[in-house]
Amino acid sequence: MPHPEPHPAAIEVHHPQPLAHPPAAPLAHGRPGPPPAVQSILLPDGQVITGYPLTPAPTPAPAQRQPAVSRTAVNIALGGIGFAAVCGGLALLTTFIAALTAFITQLIILAAVIFGGWIAVQLFGAGHRDRGTTVNIRKAVIKRNHFHS
Repeated sequence: MPHPEPHPAAIEVHHPQPLAHPPAAPLAHGRPGPPPAVQSILLPDGQVITGYPLTPAPTPAPAQRQPAVSRTAVNIALGGIGFAAVCGGLALLTTFIAALTAFITQLIILAAVIFGGWIAVQLFGAGHRDRGTTVNIRKAVIKRNHFHS
């Protein structure tokens, strides 16, 4: 079906408007870059609009997100946990040292009792007179460099 021609009063005429140029950016040191590309837009009615594209507005830098808990509080909490772990280990260490000291003390006492008993048996034992040499010392009379017994 052929399209009916629109009535001349229903046609809207749009005149192209030049695009506003963004303010010139400060020149950077060095070579200038190539000129910006020209952008063309084709409207539905067949008109072509040509101009330079607008530079997008710079996006603000994302704000630094603050943690829910401060680092100082986290460090204090971790220090407390570490201190509690060390205290438990120190308690076990002191218990071990006390037990080791008691064991060494008992070994020293046992050695003293055994060695003392051996010495007592040597001194006051019943069979020690049968062993060895007995020497009887008598009163000697010495007359004119001659020994008389």
